[in-house]
Amino acid sequence: MWAAIGILLAANSVCVAETAVSPPGRLLASNCAQCHGTTEAAPGFDKLTGKSAQKLLKELQKYQSGSEGDSIMTRHAMGYTEQQLRELVQWLSQQR
Repeated sequence: MWAAIGILLAANSVCVAETAVSPPGRLLASNCAQCHGTTEAAPGFDKLTGKSAQKLLKELQKYQSGSEGDSIMTRHAMGYTEQQLRELVQWLSQQR
């Protein structure tokens, strides 16, 4: 009986863990929130939320290439893969 209860609890834990996965880009965007805020109304540097994903991606790719000089944004952008950048800008563009 205890074994059956253990199996049921383990199966339930797996189901809960699978549904608790954060949307792509959300965790990556938490790094941006420190300076840029989490909404258009939040205080901080340039707002990223609600902007075009394509525009944000181009801006981050410029930083990543080093063409914008050596800044904190260059160093941040260089830490992401192309896929991570795409997930990040998609998430940011959908936030208001």
